[in-house]
Amino acid sequence: MADVAGEFGVPYYIFFTSAASDLGFISHIQQLHDESGFDVAEFEGNELAVPSWARPIPRWAFPPNIVNKEWLQLLYRIARVFRRARGILVNTVRELESCAVDSLSFTKVHPVGPILNLKAGAAAAGGGGVPEEEAIEWLDRQPESSVVFLCFGSMGAFREEQVLEIANGLEASGLRFLWVLRRPGPEGTRAGPTDYQDVREVLPKGFVDRTAGVGRVMGWAPQTIILAHKAVGGFVSHCGWNSTLESLWFGVPMATWPMYAEQKLNAFLLVHELEIATEIKIDYRNGEIVTAEEVERGVRRLMERDCSREERLKKFSDCIKKALMDGGSSSASIAEFIEGCKSSGGM
Repeated sequence: MADVAGEFGVPYYIFFTSAASDLGFISHIQQLHDESGFDVAEFEGNELAVPSWARPIPRWAFPPNIVNKEWLQLLYRIARVFRRARGILVNTVRELESCAVDSLSFTKVHPVGPILNLKAGAAAAGGGGVPEEEAIEWLDRQPESSVVFLCFGSMGAFREEQVLEIANGLEASGLRFLWVLRRPGPEGTRAGPTDYQDVREVLPKGFVDRTAGVGRVMGWAPQTIILAHKAVGGFVSHCGWNSTLESLWFGVPMATWPMYAEQKLNAFLLVHELEIATEIKIDYRNGEIVTAEEVERGVRRLMERDCSREERLKKFSDCIKKALMDGGSSSASIAEFIEGCKSSGGM
């Protein structure tokens, strides 16, 4: 589409749905490649300084596909398209990522977030999990901020060996939990996760009965409805950017367990730059088994009171809500974008 716009001499804008810091990482490695032949796939250092980040990014936080040369060439090509755009609208908030927003000088960046669908519902769970209505009713009976919510996004699912470790870790913690458990697609395919017909087939024998007083397991879930519930006190997440913004919006503390794409970058941002999240396994590698002890330790740490972390989280939660109000930073950025379109003849 950028090429089509160029043929007609029409300026184009891009909407970038991830974090501004992720955009900064992509544009920086592309610039290093084009100007000096830097090959991030063969980078052997421990960390890389990137202008959009306050701290150097450790090698383990790079997107896992970065070692794929074909994928990397596509990323470079896309980054060059970004640079030719008249502007980029980013689903973020200036107050959340001021370092990244201010460093992106190759084009005009408009932080217009958070763009969220807070009224989204979802289908009920599969036959073996708790239906949505029952899960909400169960949450209604729990004390405020007492429940750990575990959900790993639309593509997040684990093999049976890892499921057993998560289950054992949750049971050992003694904490209340609501766990979205889904069946991974067949190995070697791009098929997404589906709901189990009966979650008992993959959980430890007797787990559902033993934890009936403190937990529930369900299939596909209405994430925003659950995060908004007063009983939820912590969120174990894959760190997709939408999930991150939703958690921030509702002020729910996060424990990071990134799985794919740019999620490790997001986790590094949350834990080490913003210091508003803890971790289950921040440097997780696909196929690695996170032990029950690590899960137990991670969810316990998530649910412990940390006044400094809570204050920072509340500050950012308030900021992203105010950003879209009249006079807010994102509201002003949207208005600036519209005026830019008018002045260029794009409207």
